[in-house]
Amino acid sequence: MLLAINPEHPEPRKVRRAVELLEAGEVIAYPTDTVYGLGCDLFNKKAIDRLHQIKQMPGTHQLSFICPDLADIARYAIVDNQQYRLLKRLLPGPYTFIFEATREVPKIVQSKKKTVGIRVPNHEVVQALVRELGRPIISTTAAPSGSEPMIDPSEIDDEFRGLALVLDAGAGGSEPTTVVDLTGGQIVVVREGAGPIDELT
Repeated sequence: MLLAINPEHPEPRKVRRAVELLEAGEVIAYPTDTVYGLGCDLFNKKAIDRLHQIKQMPGTHQLSFICPDLADIARYAIVDNQQYRLLKRLLPGPYTFIFEATREVPKIVQSKKKTVGIRVPNHEVVQALVRELGRPIISTTAAPSGSEPMIDPSEIDDEFRGLALVLDAGAGGSEPTTVVDLTGGQIVVVREGAGPIDELT
């Protein structure tokens, strides 16, 4: 189901409606500062399983999640002072950072190396969602397996059967985040995307 939402000033009742669905274990689609994402409550295992089904991806597929702000990241990731300064400079923004996970992170979203990918997107709609929910939401690109990200919300609604809601904030971007691994004490670019790499140094 499509629900039009203001990308810069999301209407609180529409945000609340989306959050009620997340709290009920549903999977929704929403805009970010890069591409549209598909997501659910980080702490609902059934919802995460459902997300895997809807996107037809293997259970081993790594999922990142969205935090409302920098302060929240420290609950879920082990971040040193130097890394924190980097995050403070670049977030909110079009990056996914990989960290060692804390015990707060459900095992289902940790890699075998106990790492997690975390995002703080620069987009009012998804920021409003995570603030209202009060905890992170899982996020994966709204793209059929092996295909380019989808930019049209109505096409996303048609493509992914089982979504409870698509928050339509207009056409999305087509370039996903830049993924940066910070777990080894160095800055390693895993995937080059929308976030400029020269900003990392």
